[in-house]
Amino acid sequence: MMPMQRKALTAAVTALALLFARSAGRAQPPAPTAPQLVILDTDIGDDIDDAFALALVLKSPEIHLLGITTEFGDTELRARLVDRYLKAVGRTEVPVAAGVQTAAPNHFTQAEYARQEPDRPHPNAVVFLFRQIRGHPGQITLICIGPLFNVQAAIAHDPVTFRKLKRVVMMGGSVYRGYDGPGGAHTPPQPEWNILNNPAGARALLASGVPVYMMPLDSTQVRLDQPAQAQIFAHGSALTDQLTLLYHEWSGTGEWKTPTLFDPVAVTYAINPDLCPVKPMHLEVDANGLTRPAAGAANAQVCLHSDEKAFLNLLLSRLLN
Repeated sequence: MMPMQRKALTAAVTALALLFARSAGRAQPPAPTAPQLVILDTDIGDDIDDAFALALVLKSPEIHLLGITTEFGDTELRARLVDRYLKAVGRTEVPVAAGVQTAAPNHFTQAEYARQEPDRPHPNAVVFLFRQIRGHPGQITLICIGPLFNVQAAIAHDPVTFRKLKRVVMMGGSVYRGYDGPGGAHTPPQPEWNILNNPAGARALLASGVPVYMMPLDSTQVRLDQPAQAQIFAHGSALTDQLTLLYHEWSGTGEWKTPTLFDPVAVTYAINPDLCPVKPMHLEVDANGLTRPAAGAANAQVCLHSDEKAFLNLLLSRLLN
């Protein structure tokens, strides 16, 4: 090899070595995070916010939906509603299980939508929940957006297996703020619907030993105003078409026109907790369904204030994408 060629080769090797050293020293991009395993427990069919919560779950890549369990009242009819919804959006691979049947004093506003789906047997929700927990111990987030009858039954049946949930994220409770009055005026704490209809279930959950993340009325009274409704209802996707149908069945049975998106806030916490920061609290649930702060070790992480603007932006971006 000629001297000039040797010098050129040496320079090239040196340059490559420097490039490799610099590349090795750079921070590598983080590996993609695997979607979290989720079961959604819902009393879909009464208010409209459950339908929006399910839509957000289906449009969130941060979530791998293991299944949906129905809650409160006629849980078989609620399961048929979910069947029709999932079929319409091409997600029939998601299992649907029917929960504990109970009395329900309220009106099932979206029952006709559900009745148009053929009836079929559904798995038992508690059995389904335990099967998933045993298959994925310590990995499942249970998102509860209805009265906690399925949770109560599961804890009573096998509290040890129930404790193998990763966490429960729930919509429920009223800590310092009740249901808003006219014009959005804040009111004192009052029994919130999900807790009111099963205080014993809430007490069982808070004592279960599973980490509980609670989204109460304090942080979930987010209104979907007319311009946002118009964007969703005019969008024309399979998913927004189901929301449109269900919204009109809901709004046609009363004076409601503006949905309050209580339940999607719980889903949002599961995928982006920065929008609803939590603080540790000890809560006691009385026989009337009030969730009162009290002295003692924390039994829940509670979101008292949410970023409503960011939440709505997230919801619309997902539904309209």
